[in-house]
Amino acid sequence: MIFGYARVSTKGQNLDRQLAELKEFGVPDKNVFTDKESGKDFGRQNYLRLRRRLKEGDLLVVKSIDRLGRNYSMILEEWGYITKTAKCDVVVLDMNLLDTRARDSDLMGKFIADLVLQILSFVAENERMSIRERQAEGIRIAKEKGVKFGRPQAELAESVPEAFALYLAKELTRAEALQKTNLKRTTFYKYYNRFLAENAKEKGAAASLEAAAPPYSDKF
Repeated sequence: MIFGYARVSTKGQNLDRQLAELKEFGVPDKNVFTDKESGKDFGRQNYLRLRRRLKEGDLLVVKSIDRLGRNYSMILEEWGYITKTAKCDVVVLDMNLLDTRARDSDLMGKFIADLVLQILSFVAENERMSIRERQAEGIRIAKEKGVKFGRPQAELAESVPEAFALYLAKELTRAEALQKTNLKRTTFYKYYNRFLAENAKEKGAAASLEAAAPPYSDKF
């Protein structure tokens, strides 16, 4: 049996493109499971329902590997469960090499897919290390500069510059950063752009940070 899985991170995002590609592949609508939740782990309600439905010989289709999740170490573990414990196949539509269906009646498909996933995991871990370094540097610069946000310092939560640094390092989404700072959208962008302007005076790391995440307006 063929199953499909589609995911977006927030309720406001659209699943249509993923659903269209799953349908084009041949996944029946009744066998498509969807979630509108973060991919930080696999504790998503409908993914868990899908997981319970999988039986030996079934095929799971996703548009891209990050629709399964965003943590590659967890993806590797889940991939192992699906392909080795549950003995199902997986097809990732936007990466032909991530297809565990046997080629020429041998194990080459599974071998290549496992190898590619290991490489992706290595690259992702290096990127996470880089993000942590940029995050730490952004927080350090913010504290050294004593960034002012137009409110008395006593009213400024430490989470605000930290949230900006996390957003800058792509550790937080825009919605998550807004929630963490507890600022209105227009106020968030005003202070965030000021944060970037202050840090632009720094050389080296600060310049690279600003290049990585230029100022935003309040338009989505």
